[in-house]
Amino acid sequence: MGSPPYPRRVPLARLPTPLEEASRLSTALGVRLLVKRDDLTGLLETGNKVRKLEFACAAALDERADTLITCGGVQSNHCRATAAVGARLGLRARLLLRGTDLPDPDGNLFLDRLLGAEIRFITREQYRDRARLMAGWAEETRREGRKPFVILEGGSDAWGAWGYVRGLEEILGQAAEARERVDVLVHAAGSGGTSAGLAAGAAWLGFRGTLLGIPVCDDGAYFRGMIQQIAADMARRGWPVEPAPVTFADGYQGPGYGIAYPEEMAWVRRAAREEGLLLDPVYTGKALAGLAGEVAAGRVAKGSTVVFLHTGGAFGALAQRKDYLEGGGGPNS
Repeated sequence: MGSPPYPRRVPLARLPTPLEEASRLSTALGVRLLVKRDDLTGLLETGNKVRKLEFACAAALDERADTLITCGGVQSNHCRATAAVGARLGLRARLLLRGTDLPDPDGNLFLDRLLGAEIRFITREQYRDRARLMAGWAEETRREGRKPFVILEGGSDAWGAWGYVRGLEEILGQAAEARERVDVLVHAAGSGGTSAGLAAGAAWLGFRGTLLGIPVCDDGAYFRGMIQQIAADMARRGWPVEPAPVTFADGYQGPGYGIAYPEEMAWVRRAAREEGLLLDPVYTGKALAGLAGEVAAGRVAKGSTVVFLHTGGAFGALAQRKDYLEGGGGPNS
C-alpha cells in the first residue's frame, strides 16, 4: 500500500471504530457482511462527518478562524457534528438550514440549539444558492471582527475527503489483521465527500475491491461529477490523485431525499431486531436496502465479503420515529 500525503488533523473522533460481523444479516443477504461502525465515532459527534471535520477544523485553526459556517437540511447530521466540534474547540458555529423552525425541535435540530449554534432557516429554493449565501454570512462575520471558515455541505470538499482516505486505510488495516478480504465496500452517497475520499484512498492505497455507492438523492452521474470536482480541489491544494472508480447503484432513493419507503424500512427494522443496529431512513437504511437489491440482482456476488459503512444518523432517525413503528414515509428535509 502507498502512503497518502495526509494534511494535519485535529483528533476529534473516537477511532478506530470496530469492524464487526453481522451474522444474521449475512445469512439474510447471502454475503459475509462486516459492519464498519462509524456510528460509534462519538456521542454528539457520531457518524461519518466527524472524520471529515478533523481535517477541516485543523485547516480552520491553522487560519486562526473563530467561526465555522456550514449548511444542510434541518436534520443535518453534518451540521450537528459541526456544532458539536465547534463547542469542543471553542469555535462559534453558524448553520444555514434548509427547512423551517420548529416550536418543539427534535433530533439534530434540538442538539444544534443545545450546542449553541446560530441558525438561519432558508427555503429549498434559496438552498440552491447556498454557496453564495454562506459567502455572504462569512462577509457579515468579518464585519463583526471575527474570522470565518466555510465548510461545504456535508464536508464534501478537499479537506473532508481526507476523512475517508484515512477511514479506508483503517478498514483495510483491520481486515488484514483479521485475515479478511474486502470484496465490496458499500456506503450511502448523499453529498459526495465520503465517496470522493474512498475513491482517492483506494487509488493511494491500492484497494482493488469494488467501491459501491448507494445514492440517497441525485444519481450516479451526479456523484461521479462530485468525485472529480473534489479531486480537482485536492490537486489545487497540492494533493493530486486520480480517483479509483466507484460503482453507483441507482434506483434506491425511493420517493425522494429523506423519505422512507416500505422496503427500506423493512431492512431498517431487521437490522435493529436481528443485530441491534440503528439505521436511519435518510442514509444507511437506503444503503442497506440498496445492497440487498444489488445482491438479489446478481451485481454483488453471493458469498462475497462486503463491508457496510455505517455512517451514523441516530439523532436524525429520532425525528422520524413514526416511520420506524408504523412503516410509513415522511419528509425529512
